[in-house]
Amino acid sequence: MTGAKLKGISDMATADKSEKDRVIIFDTTLRDGEQCPGATMTFEEKLEVAELLDDMGVDVIEAGFPITSEGDFQAVSEIARRSKNSVIAGLSRAHPADIDRCAEAVKFARRGRVHTVIATSPLHMRVKLNKTPEEVIETSVAMVARARNQIDDVEWSAEDGTRSEMDYLCRIVEAVIKAGATTVNIPDTVGYTVPEEYTHFMRTLIERVPNSDKAIFSVHCHNDLGMAVANSLAGIVGGARQVECTVNGIGERAGNAALEEIVMAINVRNDKFPYWNKIDTTQLTRASKVVSAATSFPVQYNKAIVGRNAFAHESGIHQDGVLKDASTYEIMRPEMVGLKQSSLVLGKHSGRHAFVHKLEEMGYKLGANQLEDAFTRMKALADRKKDIYDEDIEALVDQEMAAAHDRIKLTSLTVIAGTHGPQRATMKLDVDGQIKIEEAEGNGPVDAVFNCIKRLVPHEAKLELYQVHAVTEGTDAQAEVSVRLAHEGRSMTARAADPDTLVASAKAYLGALNKIVMKRQRDVPAAKVAG
Repeated sequence: MTGAKLKGISDMATADKSEKDRVIIFDTTLRDGEQCPGATMTFEEKLEVAELLDDMGVDVIEAGFPITSEGDFQAVSEIARRSKNSVIAGLSRAHPADIDRCAEAVKFARRGRVHTVIATSPLHMRVKLNKTPEEVIETSVAMVARARNQIDDVEWSAEDGTRSEMDYLCRIVEAVIKAGATTVNIPDTVGYTVPEEYTHFMRTLIERVPNSDKAIFSVHCHNDLGMAVANSLAGIVGGARQVECTVNGIGERAGNAALEEIVMAINVRNDKFPYWNKIDTTQLTRASKVVSAATSFPVQYNKAIVGRNAFAHESGIHQDGVLKDASTYEIMRPEMVGLKQSSLVLGKHSGRHAFVHKLEEMGYKLGANQLEDAFTRMKALADRKKDIYDEDIEALVDQEMAAAHDRIKLTSLTVIAGTHGPQRATMKLDVDGQIKIEEAEGNGPVDAVFNCIKRLVPHEAKLELYQVHAVTEGTDAQAEVSVRLAHEGRSMTARAADPDTLVASAKAYLGALNKIVMKRQRDVPAAKVAG
């Protein structure tokens, strides 16, 4: 699929618009999302999230549950005052005090909504409400009417709707629409249904309710079986035209349907879901990050659409394909969701094509032999640490270029260290093509390594500087060591990096020693490697 084809598919979402195909995006991040343990947001954080949702085109923002606390009431009220485009909804139970408090909170919005909920499944009515089915109908009608007397936009939800009896659900839905409900929500509260079943369920309900054309039907799916997004899309196919969701899919238990996944599924697969919405998809990544920061809930790396790895490629086969044509492995462009570009992650699965591409991005041009050596070393490094950063590549290539003409090269190093000294190092060097092995002790592992080098390559250079720092973050970061040797009035400095600090130390020391050798080579016969 070419890039042009991808663009054509995405554009279909806004082509030939008709109101009957419009899907209203109802975001409940600030209500249902915040109800999940540990996701509580401050007043300021709620305002920030609400402002972003409003700007990105969310149709309805469920800002909170006003009766639960004064803080929640104040947050809903302030969000209602500040909203520019979105309908601002508050949740209420089917109690008069809840209805009145909710209506009071959202009355400041340009468009406010009271969202009232009551359970309709036999299990919930018997165990939780201790009410008969008839009492639930009477309560629902009375609360919808009470809300409608205060505000024009009223949503009624059938908690545990997918485990409710169809005949009963048809009766109560007809009654609440007659009482003034403008939106009817049939939630899959416990994430129990499956897509084909939910499509049939919604279609049957809408067809059997005589006045169903007087209200918009809504879906609200939880992710207990991992099917929240699939079920939400299935509900839309069944006739629902509002979908309730949250940014990053946060919510109680396993969470809710993820807003970004629903929006992009409709956008990318508009051939299967011929609907449209008003979401500015280029703000999806930003919304994900803002909500993650506000709730302190990290986004899983492999999360669809907004995860760190959603547009990242490490496999050499994939990287090669993406470099030739991104659509080989990407069904949507990263720019569509607010990213600048895809990411080619270097690791043990990466190929030469991606490595060369990364080097070119960083401004390096290596010869064939240098490139092969650098690629081999990158692979070896990737086997030893999880993440390869640009700084790792930079340190690796700089070291490769510096070592291209070295006469002294480290072949192997073993160090024995611990609380009981002395520490001992065993080293193998390649000196002008000749392999030399030596063992030495020292006052610490680094001293043992340097003493070993002095035995293998006798010299009079003095160590002026030994410095270590981490190239990147993490306990598996490469150590970058700087060594400065003074010899005959001049100082030679070299750096080397390796996940093993002692190996990096040996390489840095040898790097500086090689510079001394190269200098002396111009002054004395080549046979004299060192003084």
